[in-house]
Amino acid sequence: MSGSGTNAEKLLESLKNSPTWEAALILTDNPQSRAFEIGQRFKIPAILHDIRRFYADKGEKSIALINEKRRTIREEWTEEMRKILKPFRVDFGILAGFVPLTNICADFPCLNVHPGDLTIEENGHRLLVGLHTIPIETAILAGHKQLRSSVIVAQPYTGRGGEMDSGPILGISEPVPINLNIDIERLCEIRKKRPLQKPAGGYKDALEEIAKEHQEKLKIFGDWTVFPPVVADFAKGLFSYDEDNNLYYGANSQLKKIKTVIYHANGEREPLYKNKEEEK
Repeated sequence: MSGSGTNAEKLLESLKNSPTWEAALILTDNPQSRAFEIGQRFKIPAILHDIRRFYADKGEKSIALINEKRRTIREEWTEEMRKILKPFRVDFGILAGFVPLTNICADFPCLNVHPGDLTIEENGHRLLVGLHTIPIETAILAGHKQLRSSVIVAQPYTGRGGEMDSGPILGISEPVPINLNIDIERLCEIRKKRPLQKPAGGYKDALEEIAKEHQEKLKIFGDWTVFPPVVADFAKGLFSYDEDNNLYYGANSQLKKIKTVIYHANGEREPLYKNKEEEK
């Protein structure tokens, strides 16, 4: 985790009713995060692996992966993370608001919640990919009427973009409505006027503000609904996937090939199939 830790708290609170997994530790890249407060509350070791300090010690003021040197430093930082995690012998990781891209997900499965419905495709590619508010902005500008959170198995980062959001989609939340008080055409004009490179403090325009408002709503009614039960089902061994990222759900003879699972607020699981044959 990197910041407020609200997703981490919801995950840990869920263990009271469904103790299907155990948190070995909380790792944070940010000394200002609430990792130590949350660790103390839930009696879990919390460890700081400060990414900005790591980069500064290598002579870099920014952690943005815009050149080869910074990407090399990111791999060195990840290697140090491996050393930290090794004594804990973790089975899988949960990226609960963990900001830095890292290839620790190449070592063991890492589940991540994403602010967009990754089942939506355009020309054979997932449409709502990207970091921060990008998926929400894309959905709004495309005229979508609703948002969903997706829980995926994060893929290793190579620098080409998009691949971390390409993993199996274990679950999606119920829809969260998009409410706008401004025309989409106006928002499209705002996007066109943006500088090519995102400023350090963000764009600070109407589109970004609207996306942030919806992102907060999606966290409450999307992330918090879908993330804890998906992690629980993953820990129970109800999910499996092959080398082509085809997803399967169920236990033993009930195992079926699926597209994903819709997790409803009432606790119901609704498998989605790619076609009628798979549903049979």
